[in-house]
Amino acid sequence: MKKILLLAGISTFFVIFLPLSVNALSFWDPSGTLGLGSADLQTTVIKIIQWILGLLGLVAVIMILYGGFTWLTSAGNEEKISKAKGVITAAVIGLVIVILSWAVVRYALNTLTNVSGAS
Repeated sequence: MKKILLLAGISTFFVIFLPLSVNALSFWDPSGTLGLGSADLQTTVIKIIQWILGLLGLVAVIMILYGGFTWLTSAGNEEKISKAKGVITAAVIGLVIVILSWAVVRYALNTLTNVSGAS
């Protein structure tokens, strides 16, 4: 009985996954490109900066939520309330810094692209 189950399992495995091996070479590009993309360095740097600033903004919002949760669950404990106020204040300051950084980066990149004549 064990041999029959083993044979059935192996047969089922090959019936399901063997057709997938046909597509194994369809991802290979015979033209010789490396798949690195065609974006220039400026676009790549802009996307990285936007991604980092977006991540920092998300962290600031999560910290604001954490501070609010701490405040709500403080049950009148002044120590927890002051800790929550400190977290919220620091997170709001961080969010303002992220927004100002985004504005400065945006202005600098617009200025540099206009000066260099790039489109």
